[in-house]
Amino acid sequence: MKAASSSSSTRAPLGLQAAAVAIGLVFLGPLAYVVWRNVDLGTDLGSVIFDANTLRPLSQSLRLGFAVAASTAVIGTGLAWLTVRSDLPGRRIWRLLAPVPLVFPSFVGATALLAGFASGGLVEELLAPLGIDALPDMRGFRGAWLVLTLFTYPYVYLPVAARMSSLPPSLEESARLLGRSPFAVFRTVVLPQSSSAIWAGTLLVFLYAISDFGAVALLGYDTLTEQIFADKLFDQPRAMGLSLVLGGVALIVVVAERSLDRRRRRIEVVRSRQSLIVPLGRWRWPAVGVVGAFLGNALIGPVAVLGFWAWRGITADTESVGLATDMGTLVGPTLRSAQAGLITAAVAIAVVLPLAWTISRYRSRVAGAANSMVVTGFALPGVVIALSLVFWAVDAPIVSRWYQTLPLLIIAYVLHFGAQATRAAQVAVDAVPQRLGDAAATLGAGRRRRFFSVELPLMTPGLLAGAGLVMLSTMKELPATLLLRPTGFDTLATEIWGAAERGALAQGAVASLVLVALSAVLTWVVVIRRIEHY
Repeated sequence: MKAASSSSSTRAPLGLQAAAVAIGLVFLGPLAYVVWRNVDLGTDLGSVIFDANTLRPLSQSLRLGFAVAASTAVIGTGLAWLTVRSDLPGRRIWRLLAPVPLVFPSFVGATALLAGFASGGLVEELLAPLGIDALPDMRGFRGAWLVLTLFTYPYVYLPVAARMSSLPPSLEESARLLGRSPFAVFRTVVLPQSSSAIWAGTLLVFLYAISDFGAVALLGYDTLTEQIFADKLFDQPRAMGLSLVLGGVALIVVVAERSLDRRRRRIEVVRSRQSLIVPLGRWRWPAVGVVGAFLGNALIGPVAVLGFWAWRGITADTESVGLATDMGTLVGPTLRSAQAGLITAAVAIAVVLPLAWTISRYRSRVAGAANSMVVTGFALPGVVIALSLVFWAVDAPIVSRWYQTLPLLIIAYVLHFGAQATRAAQVAVDAVPQRLGDAAATLGAGRRRRFFSVELPLMTPGLLAGAGLVMLSTMKELPATLLLRPTGFDTLATEIWGAAERGALAQGAVASLVLVALSAVLTWVVVIRRIEHY
């Protein structure tokens, strides 16, 4: 009997292809609008790009992006090797703690840094008994680099740890038998095998760093995102020109990385559940000290600083201006943060699921091109997406009523974080065996019934994981929330931002701890709990 051909070898239905094209065009919308708006305004891109007021923030954005990407590549790769491939004492605990800094938004890290080194802060109190009263200035590049490095290295650590945990020991054992030292084995075997994961994580970090707004603004480091935010209302041509420059930089980096990735030599290996464990010997305890010190700065340090100021605010007299904190005022922002995150997660999964289905079930070039458009939305900085929606809503008569409404804010979130949902949805669709749908069809189940009774239940865990990632990212998003939120729609992110601008460190610390606690629960469920099964 001739075997039935799988759906992956047939052409996708016209309806699914049309849906994929529509989804891709929607996600391409912000970039297309920025281009059109620059043409409509007659922006002289040459004068904008080569203006001294543009070159300086552009160079500072690139400087910060390359510096953070380089440091996180080294830290993430080294930490992954220590926790996955060595006999580091307590490595199971370190593996669970290493991704936790993901729960800290960059602006929360900047708030903790400012609060820690502020007059009367925790650092001053700890150093005062030692006679040290002159604290270093942590504003500017130094502070921005430190904050972004501490809280973005998990983007490198997670894929590299996953890759290293699956590498078979045979290649390394062969190299050791040939007389190569452990360092030579790491350099010539482990690194080439992990290079794709390192590049992928480093690319995410670079895009995050050049598009960050909260940390650089609070720490006074002038970048393109801060310039765009400052010029959004007073100089539209310049704001849109800078948006195109920043978006162009992000897209150039993505295209260049993909081109290099295609040319990179790949060595196909069989996945292994048991990787080679390298003994550290006399370096075991020094390695523990280094890992403990780093994770202590990334985890215990910010929490201790925020807890210090939060306790001062909660226990302070209500007449202490800028210090006393009313916990009741955070109930509304907490609920609104959760509301925005839940709605965005549900909408994002629903929007991208047809595209993910088409990519996974059919060999469709149309779906592949649409997926690239979705990735474009993720590559664009949040401030660029938000600004394009602001001007679009203001200038378009039909949709002007959408300006500063929750639906427009949700659209911005979905456009920015839809790529996260798409990838998770593809994995969820791939997890459903095609034969189950075929068996249900032979029993007379229609297309709709097969989807809801067989396929959707099996996809649910993967879809929920993608929804959790989108929700986590949504709650941490700052520039889009500041530009598009409805009047009175304060979230934890805007509360922290407002408190930091007012110098109300205690209020900002309490709001930061609440946001970190919410994010920690999601990160545990979505990311860390899964690491335990590696």
